Amino acid sequence: MNTTAVVRPVTETDADSLGRVHAACWHETYDHLLSKAALAQLHPERFAAMWRRFTSQGPDFRQVVAEVDGEIVGFAGSGPGRDEGKPTPHQLYFIYLLDAYHGTGIGQQLFDAVVDVGPTYLWVAADNPRAHRFYTRNGYRPDGVEKNEEILGEPVHEVRLVRE
Repeated sequence: MNTTAVVRPVTETDADSLGRVHAACWHETYDHLLSKAALAQLHPERFAAMWRRFTSQGPDFRQVVAEVDGEIVGFAGSGPGRDEGKPTPHQLYFIYLLDAYHGTGIGQQLFDAVVDVGPTYLWVAADNPRAHRFYTRNGYRPDGVEKNEEILGEPVHEVRLVRE
């Protein structure tokens, strides 16, 4: 199923809507990985404040939203690699889409808007099979580097995927 979405750059006026969608996406993505106590810390207002800062990061950073019928349903962001010893200069930082829009093609639109052809890398939860399938379709492979990332005060095991 394909759904018509408008993908456009994030603006500061999107912050409150993005805060709500970001919190919802984290619940949908991490409910099976984090405790209820950790997830209770998710507050749309905190995400909105974070998004206000993101909008002023500069031209090396790309953040976009996907809208369906004027409502934000997903978002993605990329920029310079942040890791010491990064395998490529460019990193996909995040891509989230509300569950109701999985399988619609919007995730690919978001990805295409922030990732150019060529080498890039990303981190993804090891226990996120849907995301792994998506990234495999887009040419990513694990490079053997793994870490435990703290999310809401709890460790989440992540693997690094690289596209050469």
